[in-house]
Amino acid sequence: MNMVWKPNVTVAAVIERDGRYLLVEEETAQGLRYNQPAGHLEAHESLITAVARETLEESAYHFTPCALIGIYRWHAPESDTTYLRFAFAGEITGHDEHRQLDTGIVRTVWLTLDEIRATQSHHRSPLLLRCIEDHLAGKRYPLETMVHYE
Repeated sequence: MNMVWKPNVTVAAVIERDGRYLLVEEETAQGLRYNQPAGHLEAHESLITAVARETLEESAYHFTPCALIGIYRWHAPESDTTYLRFAFAGEITGHDEHRQLDTGIVRTVWLTLDEIRATQSHHRSPLLLRCIEDHLAGKRYPLETMVHYE
């Protein structure tokens, strides 16, 4: 039998404010872990729509992506799952403080780069720090590099 392999396509928001980055603390099979607001691309959804939706669902912040930071492939050994992550830089355009966060999200936190580096053993994946480092390095690609056809 010839099976077709497909990675899980995910999106992530890299949001910096006053030298701190927005992270979510979430429940995982490995315990509490930090991640950017992130999640899976849904059917018929553009990457831009997906990152705005996931950010709102996981953090209650309204997010407008302005640039693509990078595209990352990572294989999670514990689940034998491969992820293809599209990470975006952008701006917060509002906050709904009464919004219920997604199931599994414990809280949102704003951490400095030093604090993020100090918590690496509790990162959901190595992509968390890599995306922030690429953001700090100024990596930005126009959103027009992605084309969404229906």
